[in-house]
Formats: sequence, structure tokens, C-alpha cells
Amino acid sequence: MQGNLMGMTEALPTKRDQIVDELRRLILSGNLPRGAKLPQDELARQFSSSITPVREALRALEAENLVVSEPRRGVRVAGINFERAKATYIIRRLTESYAMRRAAIRLSPLELRQAELLLDELNAATARHDSDSARQLNKRFHFFFYERCGIPSLVEEIDVLWRVFPWDLLLDSPEPAEDSETEHRAMLEAVRAGDAEAAGLALEHHVSRSFIALNARYTGKPPADPFDIAND
Repeated sequence: MQGNLMGMTEALPTKRDQIVDELRRLILSGNLPRGAKLPQDELARQFSSSITPVREALRALEAENLVVSEPRRGVRVAGINFERAKATYIIRRLTESYAMRRAAIRLSPLELRQAELLLDELNAATARHDSDSARQLNKRFHFFFYERCGIPSLVEEIDVLWRVFPWDLLLDSPEPAEDSETEHRAMLEAVRAGDAEAAGLALEHHVSRSFIALNARYTGKPPADPFDIAND
């Protein structure tokens, strides 16, 4: 019994972890804009913490390229490195489609029903314009499949990519919500049919369309897919 309690205690997030998670969420949701200053004393008060966990949290976020620390200027939310975002997109498209293909032949009928209920929740949150819930449910929907690909370490790597991807650039995107809903449904139906190739292609299309919209919005140039080997 004591051993179990010790294990539960060890699994609890530290103050540093809590600060990392919340600051990451605020940055990627756009609530902390790019370039915003992050005074450590103010963050300590905000999180009812000492300076040490705040400093450790900022170092962790700097390793994720979400914040930058500059001599005599302090710490601020990092700007967008679009070349890094392109590379992240390419790796996401490769790894996530592979995980989806593996999951397509491993899900049980019960798990498919759970995925469908999760998609219904996501669509409902989108319809009522609950952006925070929609973002969380979108990740849960995607990772419902990835977590069943049979390679836990791959899921961890995909999670790292999601954590550094500039989701805030997609805020208030003009892309129709029904496009995303249709693409999610196509992924689910391909998995239901046990068609691994179709599931992977549906995921690739979904990730690609989203990034092309981000690309056009950020650069102001005609959409181009950097995954295309003919594009520079």
C-alpha cells in the first residue's frame, strides 16, 4: 500500500511542470502573444510560486523554442521561426501518417465507438465556438489513434512536435470548420474500414491543408506545400 502511495506521489506534476504546461497553453492559444515579456517575479506571483520553479519552467520552454532569454532584456515569448515550423510540419506529416496507418489495423470496434464519441464532442465544441475545448478535443481525437499505433516512443515524439508547433498562427483562421470536420470523419471511416493506406492519406491531407493555410496567412504568398519535393 505504501509503495502504491509513493508511486502516486511521484506521478504528481511538480510546480515547475504546472507552470510549463500553463505557459505553453497560453502561448499556443494566443493568450500570451509573440514577443510578450515574461517577468519572473510577476510569474511567481501569478502562480503562487517561488522564483526557482519559474526559472526552471522558462528554461524548459526555451528548450522548446517557445521563449527566448536575452541579456539585460529578460525573457519573452519567442517570435515565429517559420523555417522551423516548416520542418516541424514535414516531420509531423511523416510520423503522424505512419502512426495512423498502424492504428488503423489495431483498433477494436469498442475503441472505434469511443473515437466517434470523441469526434462528436469536438464537433459540438466547434459549433458553439468554444475554442479552448475544441483545441483540447482536437488533440485528444488525434492522439486517440496515435496512442494505439503500438509504438509508445513514437507517440512521445509526436507529442513533442505538437508542443512546439505554432498553433497560435491558426487562431481565427478563415478555413471553414466543416472542412476539418469532413477530414476527421474521413480518417475515422478509413480506420473503421481497416484501410490503413486511406487512413494515412486522409491524415496527410488534413495536416497538409492546415499548414498550407498557415503558410499563406503568415507569408501572404500563394499557398505552397513544402512537403512537395519540387518546392523550395
